[in-house]
Amino acid sequence: MDFRDRHVVVTGGAGALGTAVVAALIEAGAVCHVPCFDEAEAKRFRLREHKQVTLTVAGNLAEEAAVGRVYQGIAPLWASVHIAGGFAFGPLREADIATIRQQIDMNLLSCMLCCRAAVQAMTGSGGRIVNVAARAALEWRSGAGMVAYTASKAAVAALTAALAEEVAKDGILVNAVAPSIMDTPANRQAMPKADHAAWPKVEEVAATILFLASPDNRVTRGAVVPVYGKS
Repeated sequence: MDFRDRHVVVTGGAGALGTAVVAALIEAGAVCHVPCFDEAEAKRFRLREHKQVTLTVAGNLAEEAAVGRVYQGIAPLWASVHIAGGFAFGPLREADIATIRQQIDMNLLSCMLCCRAAVQAMTGSGGRIVNVAARAALEWRSGAGMVAYTASKAAVAALTAALAEEVAKDGILVNAVAPSIMDTPANRQAMPKADHAAWPKVEEVAATILFLASPDNRVTRGAVVPVYGKS
């Protein structure tokens, strides 16, 4: 897949999956624009000094001003990959309104605002948008014990399908991936007794994202692609 000289935004690019996506994009020749919440997150990002990476300390992507700081001046924008989000575990009966709103803001609103900014930047030239949903977004019953997270990620899946239909005639292909639990150090620490070998590797999930974001993808739109590995 050839991304030479193509500009790609990767939200959540400093995380485990985001770093894998940025690394793969760099290898394919892309110029990556990575927003970070604060300076501390930016300093943790191991690819921050790469010549094909531009970091922006943007703040909260659930706010219009922060999203504007990310997308302003990127021309032409080829692809926008939306990995940024958050997770909350626990029964709904114990969830306070702050947690519920946080899940909606982190997972749905940030994705929707970035989709809107990407569409505005791509109108007239076309491009690719890839969102990140979750297995629970497709298999709702598996979301017991994390209802707010499940509902917000299911909304990301619906957003993806609806927006894909809306902008298809503009040459903008919108898709999403739906990972199961991924093999990351944080997940291994949280679930030390799980079958880690069954979990998809972040590099494997990144490869699916790259195809959907690439010029090689000419026809796929509105898909929410399961990336479960053996789990």
